[in-house]
Amino acid sequence: MTVPDNKKIVEERKELIKEVLKAYPEKAAKKREKHLNVHEEGKTDCGVKSNIKSLPGVMTARGCAYAGSKGVVWGPIKDMIHISHGPVGCGYWSWSGRRNYYLGTTGVDTFGTMHFTSDFQERDIVFGGDKKLTKLIEELDVLFPLNRGVSIQSECPIGLIGDDIEAVAKKTSKTIGKPVIPVRCEGFRGVSQSLGHHIANDMIRDWVFPRADQGKKDGTLKFEGTPYDVAIIGDYNIGGDAWASRILLEEIGLRVVAQWSGDGTINEMLMTPNVKMNLIHCYRSMNYISRHMEEAYGIPCLNYDNVS
Repeated sequence: MTVPDNKKIVEERKELIKEVLKAYPEKAAKKREKHLNVHEEGKTDCGVKSNIKSLPGVMTARGCAYAGSKGVVWGPIKDMIHISHGPVGCGYWSWSGRRNYYLGTTGVDTFGTMHFTSDFQERDIVFGGDKKLTKLIEELDVLFPLNRGVSIQSECPIGLIGDDIEAVAKKTSKTIGKPVIPVRCEGFRGVSQSLGHHIANDMIRDWVFPRADQGKKDGTLKFEGTPYDVAIIGDYNIGGDAWASRILLEEIGLRVVAQWSGDGTINEMLMTPNVKMNLIHCYRSMNYISRHMEEAYGIPCLNYDNVS
């Protein structure tokens, strides 16, 4: 049996990395080079630097702030249209990548596995995409009239050129008469999905709950509570696990008013400030909004897990 020449293998792999880097522009290649290396026998690691911010336009094997917001928190809200605002790539590669199961008729009253993008081109980078985004939201509302709202999930170029998605959200919300939530979750903002979770939570606090408070004040949002009302927070119904949790909780006598965000709806989000307790499944992604509800509405929260 021939013993492999490890030194030769290492050199071959280093040459392969050099060949890959030739495809990048010089500046991008210099930064990307830090992410690629070959492990050599006797060394504790291969010297790869990974805990740094994502580069706009450079694909990453891990998550980014956009992935944390669109892919985790907002995307599973089934009756809203979630627009990947920017070039087609980010939305396409994150399209229906997680098994967030939901009930409903896709394209009619639920939109979880559909891909909506503003498909930025070079001219949009130069002249801005606010008008394009406005037209897109208005057209989508005509095409899918049973949608209950829209979220704008910003990709890297939006933050780089400074599009005013908040102004677009306010304008189009009045036009279509539904919530339009701007989420500044550009991928380069964080080194992982975690900051995207935080940003998404903050947008619920700033754009969804004020609508709930106003609805409660003027009587347009009606809710008949019980002492046993709870909300499942941070369960994305991956493979149907939120359904299993809901069954167990209801069998012990609790009333599950809302589940965030797997198989969830915007109306459930609006109702959540009325519950008696929040049950958090994924603490990392939803602790921010749970702490806010505890401070603002006096709703205690409890971490739980289950085997479904």
